[in-house]
Amino acid sequence: MTYCIQGNSGQFELVVGLEVHAQVKSKAKLFSGAPTEYGAEPNTQVSFIDAGMPGMLPVINEVAIEQAVRTGLALNAKINLTSIFDRKNYFYPDLPCGYQISQYLDPIVGEGTVEIDLKDGSSRNIGIERLHLEMDAGKSIHDLRPNVTHVDLNRSGIALMEIVSKPDMRSPEEAGAYLRKLRTILRYVGSCDGNMEQGSMRCDVNVSVRRPGEKYGTRCEIKNVNSVRFVMRAIEYESKRQVDIIEEGNSVDQETRLFDSSKGETRTMRSKEEAHDYRYFPDPDLLPLKIEQDWVNEIKNSLPELPDVLKKRFIKQYSLTPYDAEVLVSEQSSAMFFETVAHGRDGKLAANWVTGEFFGALNKANLNIVNSPITAHQLGGLIDRVSDGTLSVRLAKEVFEFMFLSGSDADVVIEEKGLKQVTDVDEIHTIIDKILSSNTEKVEEFRNGKVKLMGWFVGQVMKESQGKANPAAVNKALKEKLT
Repeated sequence: MTYCIQGNSGQFELVVGLEVHAQVKSKAKLFSGAPTEYGAEPNTQVSFIDAGMPGMLPVINEVAIEQAVRTGLALNAKINLTSIFDRKNYFYPDLPCGYQISQYLDPIVGEGTVEIDLKDGSSRNIGIERLHLEMDAGKSIHDLRPNVTHVDLNRSGIALMEIVSKPDMRSPEEAGAYLRKLRTILRYVGSCDGNMEQGSMRCDVNVSVRRPGEKYGTRCEIKNVNSVRFVMRAIEYESKRQVDIIEEGNSVDQETRLFDSSKGETRTMRSKEEAHDYRYFPDPDLLPLKIEQDWVNEIKNSLPELPDVLKKRFIKQYSLTPYDAEVLVSEQSSAMFFETVAHGRDGKLAANWVTGEFFGALNKANLNIVNSPITAHQLGGLIDRVSDGTLSVRLAKEVFEFMFLSGSDADVVIEEKGLKQVTDVDEIHTIIDKILSSNTEKVEEFRNGKVKLMGWFVGQVMKESQGKANPAAVNKALKEKLT
């Protein structure tokens, strides 16, 4: 479905491109050996290089290079065997060198694609313009003392991958789907943890509007948005703001803006700089980066099964719906957990238990798969007891609750709680005879055509058996005795 903004003078089309800053998963910074742990005391993870001390020479972190290549390969992008680090010149208190070491004309990764899945079941490709490496700046802190800005340089020099999309997104939903998919890919290959709440993945949002068929309009950049939901809200607000400006007969100014999540609106930060404003030039302290194709091939061969491939396999191998498959592959840990549960079992049944009872219990307890009280093998054991008739679905859910609380196997809970399903025909017949003999009027009503009473009889038998009677056996026996 096409997303359009309805103005007073007609419809407008939204155009969105995203610049995602993903912190490279590495124990050291891009050009120094300083640590990168989150939450350290201010200015305790700073080398002379990070502090911009004179005479300090940068040394490239090989792990950061490898992570960039891994990410580029996962994005179906071109890997450039030669790339150049440039100096991007600007002056902020949290940038002690007065420049940021980045890449401009010759990035390490070129064009690629990301396939996104939308709510209506459709999918489309979003183009990747480039991925380049750069060092992060420090952090300015404004709220410790009035009229004084403090600077924490712990982030200074941390390796970032800036992943620049093409202006291919046409709705807030597509932007959200792209961000979620990109975060999933980064986590699968292990190049970034994707924790937006900790700042290890941040997003600059470029928004413009145009009348359908016209050339691109003037774009505004919304800086450092730190959640998928905020990105979507910022796009909605900014696009409507620009439409209002155009319909008033004015032109949109190219500028950098901030998103105020409490008010749900964007506001002006500064006029938008152009590339020439940064005076890019090759960093004289760093030679061109050259990597070997054989090394790239080795990295490619070490990549895990990526989410798109995994989703297609799950659909084919386990007969899952596209929706169930997408939910399961959204996190690598979920996919691995499911595959363990499904091994040698009915895939659809396994998916129902994983995405239903299991995920529901984790969410309710505010837990994740890593600290789950039950394992995939234990959940698989519970499903086995359903498949072999030991448990009905209702009893299995009761057993699951005990398992989740205690961490015990299904067989242990069944034995301890006496929750085994009653399948003995004679025992079921005895219960039914008791129900029928004490409800002769309802038996007569049923035989006179009130067939809906069958459900009532089943309910009474299940109640009498404390929910343990096999429902299929109960239905069969009742039909035999009532007809």
